[in-house]
Order: sequence, then C-alpha cells, then structure tokens
Amino acid sequence: MEDLDASVLSDKSDAENESDEEDGAEESPEPRIRETPEDIKFDAIVNTLAFHPTRDILAAGDIDGDIYVYSYSCTEGGNKELWSSGHHLKSCREVAFSQDGLKLFSVSKDKSVHIMDVEEGKLVTRIPKAHSVPINSLLVIDENLLATGDDCGALKVWDMRKGTAFMDMKHHEDYISGITIDQAKKILLTSSGDGTMGVFNIKRRRFELLSEFQDGDLTSVAIMKRGRKVVCGSSEGMIYLFNWNGFGATSDRFAIKAESVDCIVPVTDSILCIASMDGVVRAINLLPNRVLGSVGQHIGEPIEQIARSRDARFLASCAHDQQVKFWDISGLPAMMVSDYRQKKKKSGNLKSLSKKAFGVGDDFFSGLAEETEVKKEEKEDESEEESDSDSDSD
Repeated sequence: MEDLDASVLSDKSDAENESDEEDGAEESPEPRIRETPEDIKFDAIVNTLAFHPTRDILAAGDIDGDIYVYSYSCTEGGNKELWSSGHHLKSCREVAFSQDGLKLFSVSKDKSVHIMDVEEGKLVTRIPKAHSVPINSLLVIDENLLATGDDCGALKVWDMRKGTAFMDMKHHEDYISGITIDQAKKILLTSSGDGTMGVFNIKRRRFELLSEFQDGDLTSVAIMKRGRKVVCGSSEGMIYLFNWNGFGATSDRFAIKAESVDCIVPVTDSILCIASMDGVVRAINLLPNRVLGSVGQHIGEPIEQIARSRDARFLASCAHDQQVKFWDISGLPAMMVSDYRQKKKKSGNLKSLSKKAFGVGDDFFSGLAEETEVKKEEKEDESEEESDSDSDSD
C-alpha cells in the first residue's frame, strides 16, 4: 500500500512539473525572428547613418547634433541603444566608422570634426574649427587619413596623427556633397552642388581637374565596375557615368523616373541602390542600364541617406519621418540582367524586390504574366526596343 501511495504521489508530482513547464512556456515564448531588424525611431530627423565594419552596430546622427549608436538584430525587440552623444552644437551632417571599427568620426554644421571611442562612447579628439564654414561630407581614407568637404566647396585632407590638414583646396563653387577614393588610395573624387565632379591626387597633393558642368547638383559619387567607371547622382534625377581616366566628360547618362538621385550605395560591381526625395529606395543595374525595382520606401518622406551593412544583407535608410528602416538586399547580387530589354508593363509600377517594399501580393501574378509574355516575345523576336541611356556600351 505504501508503495502504491508513493507511486501515485510521484505521478502527481511529475504531472505538476509538466504543467508548470507548460505554463512557463506560455509566459515566455521564443522571440520571433524577423526578415530584417525592426525600425528605429528617433526624436529628430536623422541626417546620416553608417554600419560598423565588423559588428552588428549602426551609428546615426541627427539634426540636433546628437549621435546614437545601436546594436541591431533580426530578433524581435533585439535592437538596443548602446550609447548616445550630444557633443555637436549643431546638426550632425555625416558619420563614419574607422576601418578597424574602434573609432567613430563625425562632422557637423558647427564646423567641427569629432572622433569618438566606439566601445565607450567617449569623445577622443575634437577639431573645433576644422573648416571656416559648415562641413557637409566626410570620408575615412585609412587609419591615419581623413577627407572633409564643406558648404562652400573646400576640400581638406587630414593627417590625424598630427591633427592638421596637408591638403586645403577650393575648386568647387558650391557644397561638396560626396567624397570617394580609388582602391590604391591615390585619386580622390568629389561631387558638388555646382554640377561638377572634382579629381584630386592625394599622393602628389594636387588638384587634377573638374568635369564638365552637368544638369543640377551632383549629389553623390561612387566607383563601380571594378574601378573602370565613376557614377554620380544628380538632383535632376539623372545618373552620370564617367570612364576612369576620362573624368572631363560623361561617357553615359541614365534618367531615373524619380525626383532626384540623392544618395548612391554600391551593392555589387554592377548593381547600386539609390535614394530619392520621393521616399523610394531603388535598385539600379549599370551597363546595361536598368531600374531593377523598389527595395523599400519611406512613404512621402525625403530620404537623407542610405548605407549598406558589412555583409551586404541589409540596406538602412533614414528620412524625414525620423526613422531608420532596414531593407533586405541579400537577393540583389544574384539578379541577372541581360542586354535584351523586356517590354515594360503599362502600369509603370516599380517591381518589389523585398517583402517590405510596395507591390508585393498585388503584383505577384502580373509579374508571372509579364515573365511569360517576355519569353514569348523572345521566341518570336518581336519585342520593342526602348532606351534609358544614350549608350549601353561599357
């Protein structure tokens, strides 16, 4: 009898434990894993953002001069603010991590350059009057060199070991919107609001030339096609292409059906993402020149900047809606673009390239129909040829 009672008590105890475990499971379910990290909301408009080169960390600077550093994750609720800084007196215009990820550089409307320790969030170095006018753009060249461009078109290249600029040149008549450099760290290129691209040789510390004037402000500059092409965005919704060592005149131009091309971020040698005042992030293929579709959008809000994560899995964007949003771009490198130009849909809607982009669901079956129609046209060789550029030759 005693053995029976013990057995019953044991079974009852096991049942209670299982019940407790089930209750605990209900109370704390596993966090949901998302396709992209959740949006990050801010108290002010974010002007600039940058991804860390080796960790899942994002830095953002806003119009109040504050800088925020977040860790991001696809786990729901996984985004965490690591630290923030309010050292800038006016709007933070650009942020960039050092190549080793230990330092964060920032420039501001208050004319200063700040260098912060990424781990602790402390201000390490401050150059209070780096330019005589507000600074607009920034490029970290290597562990010692830094380039800055200001609102009046002056470019400075700094040796941070000395804290002084060894190049100080003004050849643009308007703000410098973007700065990039070739792989050899020799030729530095600038885009400007005066409609020209500037070419500087930092090895020889000299100015080389300005390109011809283009329509509208040149808003951004990037090197593509394994260093053979330079791409500039325009406030007029144009993409201009230059041949390397042919910087004086464009070799090609590509009109985008957008209000502007405000920011350019290369994803592969041929594919780049652009952001516009219409709030849409588009993916573009160069040579042949095609708009591949929409990566994402800030509805009706001008986008200030976009940035690509170190693994090219995500693109982040910041806009006037005071949010940083993440978009899945992992599928872009696998996209194949042929020289054959397919007949465009009458609706003219952008194809959705991610689940969060406009058009998913509604356009799915029409997309299949379009693909079938294209195959039929290829077979019959009766497609209509359209052109988005003056020349598609490389």
